Amino acid sequence: QVQLVESGGGLVQAGGSLRLSCAASGRTFSSSVMGWFRQAPGKEREFVGNIKWSGGSPYYADSVKGRFTISRDNAKNMVYLQMNSLKPEDTAVYYCAAAASIIYSGGYYNTEPYEYDYWGQGTQVTVFS
Repeated sequence: QVQLVESGGGLVQAGGSLRLSCAASGRTFSSSVMGWFRQAPGKEREFVGNIKWSGGSPYYADSVKGRFTISRDNAKNMVYLQMNSLKPEDTAVYYCAAAASIIYSGGYYNTEPYEYDYWGQGTQVTVFS
């Protein structure tokens, strides 16, 4: 089992920044990919980006590319989501997720919620204009 706890959400004005953190504990060695997703009211859970524990560049959804940055600290079992130039449409509950396996599809990997095995409880991000 892997436990994930997100933190860092809050209320921010459009154009501002927030940094989300995801603390992983338990059998973290069993996870290969860490992902960030978000879900706005009445909408499906949406892929934001992901990163492998083993290295390589993160991958981002087009909607956040150039504004969001994912990083990791393997020693601390932490993953971060730095969100800049926030927009009201970024308002959602943000979830951290861990996948045991790397699942490749169309040149990308682990972009679907069902490809992840463990989820955090989520943290609310609200962007007002």
